Amino acid sequence: MTPGPPARGVSGDAPRKRLEALLHAALEAVEGGAAVRRQLSRPADGGLVVGGNTVPPGLPVSLLAAGKASVPMARAFLEVAGPRVRRGLVVRKDGHGGDLPGLAGRAASHPVPDARSEAAGRAALALAESAREDEVLVVLLSGGASALLSCPAPGLRQADLAATTDRLLASGADIEAANAVRKHLSALAGGRLARAFRGREIHLLAISDVPGDRLDVIGSGPCSPDPSRFETAWQAVTRLGLEAQLPRAVCEHLAAGLRGERAETPAPGDPCFARVHGRVVARNADALAAAAEAAHRRGLGVTVDPQPLAGDAAAAGRAVLERAQAAGGDGPRVFLAGGETTVRFERAGRGGRSQELALAAALALEGRPGVALLAAGSDGTDGPTDAAGAFADGGSVARGAARGVSAGEALARHDSYTFWQAEGGLLRTGPTGTNVMDLVFVMLGGP
Repeated sequence: MTPGPPARGVSGDAPRKRLEALLHAALEAVEGGAAVRRQLSRPADGGLVVGGNTVPPGLPVSLLAAGKASVPMARAFLEVAGPRVRRGLVVRKDGHGGDLPGLAGRAASHPVPDARSEAAGRAALALAESAREDEVLVVLLSGGASALLSCPAPGLRQADLAATTDRLLASGADIEAANAVRKHLSALAGGRLARAFRGREIHLLAISDVPGDRLDVIGSGPCSPDPSRFETAWQAVTRLGLEAQLPRAVCEHLAAGLRGERAETPAPGDPCFARVHGRVVARNADALAAAAEAAHRRGLGVTVDPQPLAGDAAAAGRAVLERAQAAGGDGPRVFLAGGETTVRFERAGRGGRSQELALAAALALEGRPGVALLAAGSDGTDGPTDAAGAFADGGSVARGAARGVSAGEALARHDSYTFWQAEGGLLRTGPTGTNVMDLVFVMLGGP
């Protein structure tokens, strides 16, 4: 990950450069390839150790990698396992890497799935269903896999899943509610991929992009027991007020599930999980720890926010500034936070949750010296834009106004990208090879 340069001639370049350096350290610590390599070894007997569990010599290995970090994760696995891999499939987001030698590669849409997502999901199911009796499946999972492996349950179409995902995103649903719904519309999520592998051995290494780092939530848990039920999914729909907004086929499918007319996702204790070994190999907390260490090396005071970022992005932007200032301390210091916020909208401009959080912070900081904030999506893409996030300080609002854009109006329209593009605060990293939710760093007491 190479952070883009700050806008030239913008006051506050020094805080921005410092915060970008901390972001670089954070992302390097959770890069997908490095995270996988730390979990692999090749004993002298020819076996393969994956996440502390041994795959004996002679057993063929199939590989499935899916998510925004699928390419670096799969590449690292091939570097170590090499000849042990009999076949494999790598499913990536558009623009997040390319094909790897010896493995089938597919690109698909995120966050709203498309026809390629269904094709990728069906290919993943075929990989599991066609396995030899002695075959071992290694699954490398990262954020985005829910959309990239979007395979509709019988009776539903891909368009139904796409429309449902779109409405869930617009509603501001948290990841657990969204996944409860998506799992019950899928032929693959919610443990159904493990069921398709028919009780054979699965080794799962996952990069967490969800609060709590739960394997049943990451990528909608294709290899993990699902504690949610059809009732959970329908409660999420009604709580979000989406009953009249979802496709009729989706509502009818969920209603049939409530009546017991659709098969439930496999629950904890299902025998299909008896030989599944899962491990989270990188998480938001790891990124924050690496940023804190980098800040200490630079002589900065450090506070790591014990409260995960959550809820409305604009409200979180204001709240994180208040917590940073309340933390106190002397001299230049940083306040490090991580998590995942939401944006609820009906009609919106361009932007993402990190850009919106930074814009709300910019309004709260207007005219105040000595405080700066950087907010970024750890995958390098914040919303449907080419930016990872944005940098804000006490001069952001005035710089935007001088270039013809109003921070307040942009926030009201959820059009943060337009503001930051004109103001010069956009942060562009490109795909980072990881996805551990969002990172927000506040510097206080700087120049």
